[in-house]
Amino acid sequence: MSREWSRVITEPRINERIRVPEVRLVGPAGEQVGVVRVEDALRLAQEADLDLVEVAPEARPPVAKLMDYGKYKYEMAQKERAARRNQANTQMKEVQFRLKIDDHDFETKRGHVVRFLNGGDKVKVVIMFRGREQSRPELGVKLLERLAESVTEYGTVEARPRIDGRRMNMVLAPLRKKSEAINEVRKRREEARDERRARRQERSERSGQAQAEKAK
Repeated sequence: MSREWSRVITEPRINERIRVPEVRLVGPAGEQVGVVRVEDALRLAQEADLDLVEVAPEARPPVAKLMDYGKYKYEMAQKERAARRNQANTQMKEVQFRLKIDDHDFETKRGHVVRFLNGGDKVKVVIMFRGREQSRPELGVKLLERLAESVTEYGTVEARPRIDGRRMNMVLAPLRKKSEAINEVRKRREEARDERRARRQERSERSGQAQAEKAK
């Protein structure tokens, strides 16, 4: 699809392109003017040096609003660019558990889950059943619930435990957004860089003082 054709489809009709007998008019501050003839709505737009923009074409009659359409498009483009800059896709990480797992291994696996959740990613927790373990799904549910309860500070259960063949899956979702996690990591890196720079500056000053003392 060409860019021109996409623009025809996605952009609203404005001013003389609105070809209906009447519209439900909304003022520039959001006030309800009421149903008026489209000619009258266009006259009000011209008198206010604004555009008449069709905002709800499917309504009967269509809803149109008085606004500065050029300014509106600019502000929307700015918001879209800002959203793209801040956008960070949440990934789905996977951590596998054994049904018969000792406390040390459990804590190690839990640490991986916490790290992923802190990073703003979802985690699919998987239990692989072996042999007769398939006949005891309640043990898998118990293990996954134990894990979920131990990470409530970092995430919530998005998908409850369920059987999928020889696997039991549960999905945990982070409590904070991916962008927030990335910003925090960036902030910590900047703080560490500033601290290293301050230490280098301090060492340089001490070295300069030592050399000045020797010169005396």
